[in-house]
Amino acid sequence: MPQTHSPAGSPAALQRRLGLPGAIVIGVGSMVGAGVFTSLGLAASAAGPLLILALVLAGATAWINATAMAQLSAVHPTSGGAYVYGRRQLGEWAGFVAGWGFVTGKSASIAAMAYTLGLYLVPTTAGTADWTARWVAVAAVVVITGINLLGITRTVQATVVIVTPVLAVLAVVIVAGFLGVTPGAPVPAGAVTAPTPLGVLQGAGLLFFAFAGYARIATMGEEVRDPRHTIPRAVFGALAFTLVLYLLLSLSLQAVLGVEGLGGTPTAVRDAVEVMFGPDWVWLAVAGAALACLGSMLNLVAGISRTGLAMAREGDLPRPLARISARTSVPWVAQLTAAMVVIVLLLTTDVLTVVGFSSFGVLVYYAVANVSALTLTERVVPGPRWLNLLGAAACLLLAFTLPVQSVLVMLAVFAVGLAGRAVVGLRRR
Repeated sequence: MPQTHSPAGSPAALQRRLGLPGAIVIGVGSMVGAGVFTSLGLAASAAGPLLILALVLAGATAWINATAMAQLSAVHPTSGGAYVYGRRQLGEWAGFVAGWGFVTGKSASIAAMAYTLGLYLVPTTAGTADWTARWVAVAAVVVITGINLLGITRTVQATVVIVTPVLAVLAVVIVAGFLGVTPGAPVPAGAVTAPTPLGVLQGAGLLFFAFAGYARIATMGEEVRDPRHTIPRAVFGALAFTLVLYLLLSLSLQAVLGVEGLGGTPTAVRDAVEVMFGPDWVWLAVAGAALACLGSMLNLVAGISRTGLAMAREGDLPRPLARISARTSVPWVAQLTAAMVVIVLLLTTDVLTVVGFSSFGVLVYYAVANVSALTLTERVVPGPRWLNLLGAAACLLLAFTLPVQSVLVMLAVFAVGLAGRAVVGLRRR
């Protein structure tokens, strides 16, 4: 059945259906996702015994960014997040840099999460297993996109269903880890080098991948009721809950696996469950990781489509992406386009290596947000201006201390985007 949409050329508005509880659920569901099941091990391999320091640094950077996003979203309660904020406060090019970083970085995130889901569900024991995992990932993207097309209220309901058992699994791991329930065999130690300042910064940059979900609340600013008060409360509430959860989980995993064991595995939660409860209970971690991937994907697809909607409204992306379904109030063309891009990534690339790409793009996005917040004359959410400068500097520092391959690839992606926008601008003139 074809979608009904607003007439071409008319800037149709989304409906404000999202209250404070729903907004917090969106934020928590976006952050407590695949990142917590994978990024802790990656960060531990870089930061070593200073993993908690790296986590605190990533959390502090996220908190400063959240302050800037809350300040901006209260003044500009519309879809698009830092793309709109940068455009209105700094100019068109700054807005494009933020929007391009978000769309490209988060597309890579969705692909990585979907592929991780496929690998958890389909063991890579045969030559065809990798392709089987890819097709499972494609199926997950199709299902998640279908749920998002039903409307934002369905997205919130599905997020509640998904995130509740994930939190239950993580709570079991945390409590068991602190109680010392370890009847299983030890996990082989990984290669963890001595901690260095660069290693801590790299660990923080990789962990930022797991914190970036609170932006989803701001990108849906046009769908939030009473955004001036709801958005700041939802952003800080979701981020505070997630930061405490990650700290407890990191301490628990280190107690069970040790620093070297944690740094030597990309599936730390699964390994901890096996150590504490035995191999018969590994399905518990697999189920939690699978649901976490689905929850993150559910909210990321929604966030990318809203940023794509905002960019299309301004002509920075093709204008058909701004079409909104009159029945469900969903930017359906942008949503379908985002899903197709992710599927192409799944079928053509090794997406397990793009966590660094995602972190780089999103850190640039938040750097623009901090500079935009610095220029605000109306500061609804309290916070000194120097905090915005500190946030921008921290984002750029973490971005450019990521692995060299991630930095170079994303710099090339930004160069292509900027060149494309310049060419289109010249043709229009």
